Amino acid sequence: MGGNESNNLVKGALILSFAGLVSKILSAGYRVPLQNLTGDIGFYIYQQIYPFLGMALVLSLYGFPSAISKITNDLLSKGVKLSIKDFFIPLFSILLIINGLLFGFIYLNAAEIAGWMGNDHLTRALQSASFVFLLIPFTALFRGVFQGEYQMQPTALSQVGEQLVRVGIIITAALLISRQNIYTIGQAGAIAAISGAIVAAMILGFLFTKKRPWSMERYPIPWRYYWKGLLFFGIIAALNHMILLLIQLADAFTLVPSLLEYGLTQEAAMKAKGIFDRGQPLIQLGTVLGSSFALALIPNLSRDKLKEHPRETNHFVRVAMLFSFYLTVGAAIGLILIFPEANRLLFENQSGTGSLRILMLAIVFCSLSITAVSILQSLNRIKRTAFFIIFALVVKWLANQLFVPLWGITGSAAATVLSLAFLCYLVFRALQKELPDLRLFKKMKWKALGLAGSGMTVYVIIIDWLISPSVHAPRLVMLAYVLFVALSGAVCYLLLLLKFKAFTEKQLAMLPFASFLLKVQRGRNYRG
Repeated sequence: MGGNESNNLVKGALILSFAGLVSKILSAGYRVPLQNLTGDIGFYIYQQIYPFLGMALVLSLYGFPSAISKITNDLLSKGVKLSIKDFFIPLFSILLIINGLLFGFIYLNAAEIAGWMGNDHLTRALQSASFVFLLIPFTALFRGVFQGEYQMQPTALSQVGEQLVRVGIIITAALLISRQNIYTIGQAGAIAAISGAIVAAMILGFLFTKKRPWSMERYPIPWRYYWKGLLFFGIIAALNHMILLLIQLADAFTLVPSLLEYGLTQEAAMKAKGIFDRGQPLIQLGTVLGSSFALALIPNLSRDKLKEHPRETNHFVRVAMLFSFYLTVGAAIGLILIFPEANRLLFENQSGTGSLRILMLAIVFCSLSITAVSILQSLNRIKRTAFFIIFALVVKWLANQLFVPLWGITGSAAATVLSLAFLCYLVFRALQKELPDLRLFKKMKWKALGLAGSGMTVYVIIIDWLISPSVHAPRLVMLAYVLFVALSGAVCYLLLLLKFKAFTEKQLAMLPFASFLLKVQRGRNYRG
């Protein structure tokens, strides 16, 4: 790969990373007003169909485009032009078959799926959600071809546009729908996803016709080549982006039936599931904080680069994992400490605070797992990581059925943490085999981490004792308090990490504002 192509790839990766970060923040953020407007039962209904909508989004953004990008890049590097008859028509046809089967399965079995979820009223929402799979061939094909030519801007624009439309429609629908007709929020969520996908396809289609990257020449290519690429890279690799979605899928099928065994009525079980789902946007935001920052530090890894520069590769991976761990531990501790106030601020009451505090531990294991899985995937360990993720899904599914009848939503929180901890263990073992010199836990400054976490805990407890607002305080007052405690607690945690030298100077030099951070860490010994 030439220098110009390498620059385009790095620039494109940064553009996609930024667009992904914006989209994930939007995806997590809109759930708060959605819950406020529809209540816990409305939120439960939406969250029951969300795993299907989320999987369609992952397939259209990451799975199939990644496969098509690889195929496109391989063909172009061999001088093969992108023929309409031998490239676009076969790929589109295969995508239509795969996604048509997914659509047909969900649509025709919606009543059975709703029954497995423990709520027959979800049938129409599931049927509506199935239509979003029919739009994947359009968005995935366009995105894949653009990315194969190192043009990431179209994917980024369509991704942000798609999320803005989805969020706008779902919030508008929540404003209009009364709580007497609450099940329509599920259909509204499906319509929002379909509308977002149509807008994304329109943006991509416009840019595609402007670029005109097709040829009328014939280059016969066996369809088996396309099938293998789409099924392997398109679906198996997509699992690496579905960790949280699969955990939510297990909850969608097992939580309400298990809560009925726990002794709750149908309505109480639905409400409890909605309360439990309050933790999902917070886990998502915490995971974005930890994994996105860490992944930005990881260079363009490959097996060849590992062989050529093993020490440099080990260093970058170690630093990425350390930062991910330190950040997410701080985020999890902070959320656990301020959760009563955050719960009141975001969701209007303190319901489920104890269970959701346990759930916040999932941020640490999820962030580390996503970072490690991304590293393993870059080292061509795609099938292995996909197997690990499926295994974690099985652990969550079984643990829910074991724990929830005993402890209610607290059992589901424990099951989520257990399954993600298990996934974290598996991927770390695999990573250690790939990078024997990584020695991550030996390089961890456990004493500094413990002192920083303890110091932040004491600080937040003192602040809470001194100025914590009352239960009936206005939300504006609660917002000011939560922001103050969160920001000042984060600063306290970071300063303590620096004071107790959790990072080496070489590691700090890789960060933004490195000179300031080095000055803080060196203290009086700093000479400029």
